Amino acid sequence: MATNPGSVVNLEVTDGNKFQYLFIAFAASIHGFSYCRPVISIDATHLKGKYRGVLFTAVCHDANQQIFPLAFGVGDSENDASWSWFLGRVKSVFGVNPALVIVSDRHRSINNAVQEVFPQAFHGICMYHLLNNLKTKFRNKTKELEQHYIRSAKMYNLQDFHVLFYTLCSAVPGVKEYLEAVGLDRWTRSHAPSRRYNIMTTNISESLNAVLVKVREFPITAFVNEIRLLCQKWFHERRTKAGGCTTMMSKDIETKLEERKDRAQAMGVICADQYTFDVVDGDRNYCVDMALWTCTCRKFQLDQLPCDHVLAVVRKTPYQAYDLCSLYYTREFWHETYRGVISPIPHISSWTIPEQISEFELQPPDVRTVAGRRRKRRLPSIGEELPTPKCSRCK
Repeated sequence: MATNPGSVVNLEVTDGNKFQYLFIAFAASIHGFSYCRPVISIDATHLKGKYRGVLFTAVCHDANQQIFPLAFGVGDSENDASWSWFLGRVKSVFGVNPALVIVSDRHRSINNAVQEVFPQAFHGICMYHLLNNLKTKFRNKTKELEQHYIRSAKMYNLQDFHVLFYTLCSAVPGVKEYLEAVGLDRWTRSHAPSRRYNIMTTNISESLNAVLVKVREFPITAFVNEIRLLCQKWFHERRTKAGGCTTMMSKDIETKLEERKDRAQAMGVICADQYTFDVVDGDRNYCVDMALWTCTCRKFQLDQLPCDHVLAVVRKTPYQAYDLCSLYYTREFWHETYRGVISPIPHISSWTIPEQISEFELQPPDVRTVAGRRRKRRLPSIGEELPTPKCSRCK
């Protein structure tokens, strides 16, 4: 706390001074979240040390589409109490954005905790976790699910979604009732009441878990220090990269805009008035309204980034593409996200520790020892198939 003022660390203990929960949010992350899209991916993964437990994470995307770590927590297991405690700390530190979206898997305790702590936020489901659930329930229709479900979930336009969804339901009897019971708004982009941007999965959470896979075996103090070192490294590298950016948008967004501009060159544009345009894209027409910032493909309004059709209009008119992009994608927001510095922590011998803390004896949590060798590989999610190792002759 002395070297990183403004950071938040909460330690919860039982009546017997036994470790129960830990929460960490660096001041640099607290500052940076204001410049990121308000879509938070949350997940939990098992720790592998002597006292086991679970690591909770909350992350989002920065302007360059990279992982931005928000908060970390440690608890006994994934249950209603631990998830509510962790999300309660997230809410107290980062506040509540009216447009906040939380994305997670379908764990029952996550659902209960989000309803309790963030009742006003939209809670979306990771489309890949739901796909794994579908593969388990409809085992003989895996090919049809993979072919139609992902396209349905990613679709922007409602009419196109209904066509794909009808095809999916025709190919897989019973899936319509199952997905409607889950809620179309929770797994599709087209029906979501709040803007999810391009975040339809918890892949950024899974990626962070993969980065920490080895250090999850460490004792808790060493593990927490490794998290700090990782964040310290990321913030420095990305601050440097953003500071060297010379374009209006982040590097990833500039690349995406250039690809869309190339596709837009083949499209025809017919003007209706100074604001509305008819864009011919192959055998389909799309209506673009520059006054309302809308396109009938809906990609423009849902991602807050010009789609191919809007860029086709820009090519024929005085409108500027950069003026039509959300500030969340700009170089300035990218740099401001990483303005905060996560400072090194000196050796414990140089710390000034208050007497009430030095006299406090934290006890380890109660752990039930399981017979046999400790598991190293993670357990697959429901419906997930882990690759089977093969030798060079079998591949």
